[in-house]
Amino acid sequence: MADRTLEAQGLAEAPREHPLLYPGAWPEDSGLLDGNRLLPLDRLVYDDRVPVLAVGSNACPGQLRHKMAEFGITAPIPMVKARVTGIDVGVSAHVSRMGYVSASPFDAPAVVRELFLVWLDAEQLAVIDATEGVPLPNGNYHRAWLAAPEIRIDLADGTALPGAFAYVNRTGCCTTGTAGPAPTRGSGPCSPNCSGRRPAYGSSSV
Repeated sequence: MADRTLEAQGLAEAPREHPLLYPGAWPEDSGLLDGNRLLPLDRLVYDDRVPVLAVGSNACPGQLRHKMAEFGITAPIPMVKARVTGIDVGVSAHVSRMGYVSASPFDAPAVVRELFLVWLDAEQLAVIDATEGVPLPNGNYHRAWLAAPEIRIDLADGTALPGAFAYVNRTGCCTTGTAGPAPTRGSGPCSPNCSGRRPAYGSSSV
């Protein structure tokens, strides 16, 4: 029987504890995060849960486990790989209190990315909101709804979602001079030209 623990799959490290690892290791495929294990899923859509598009460390099982443990939450979290058209991922124009430069989505109509959806219940959503600073007037992120057809989210079973939430940095993304937001595939220092360009997505959840 395959070892499904996060340690065995190389997914256990949390960037909150090891900032240089940001955004942390992502799974190769969809799975159910259940405590210290990532298990196979029996479906990809969960109508009783809220879909949240993870563009940074929220797609790292070790990071999600760390966040949930801090608040005493033990319920499993479905993590579903998705093909997303219409956004790219940039370097946020701030340094996290954890010590890393985090990610934020920005408008990119021609770009297609493989990202993860995390399907959260109400308690889990409140935890992620809190860790992203959503309830705070000066928090780093707000939670915005990314709606189809501007943003297309396709799952492996052929489902096209009507939209999903995402955490968008309130100060925007670093830029590369005149070339617009700087895309990132991991963490790194902000550009000297970091100007705080704010992506405009949907409406804030708060």
